[in-house]
Amino acid sequence: MVLTALNEWFGNHIYITYLLIFIFMSYVYNKVFRTRKLPVLKTAVVYLLMAIGSIMLLGFQLVGLPIVLCLTVAISLMFLVRIRYFIEKRSGSRNPE
Repeated sequence: MVLTALNEWFGNHIYITYLLIFIFMSYVYNKVFRTRKLPVLKTAVVYLLMAIGSIMLLGFQLVGLPIVLCLTVAISLMFLVRIRYFIEKRSGSRNPE
């Protein structure tokens, strides 16, 4: 029920949905796949290809696949891992053994 309403909202607001998909993809790329800083032209090509891929994912979202929801879950899991590493690092510095 909630997923249907959410998909309907995303279908009615296509530009916001596209923007969310592009922002989420950019975040995942920057945190997972970017190992070093690229030159400006190569960075522009990467973001252009991500923009084209976002159009494809937007099509999947409009058909009914939960693309935005999946990207949200992926980013949430990435945040959980970062919080876990932060807590482990903080607790490790308190107990010097």
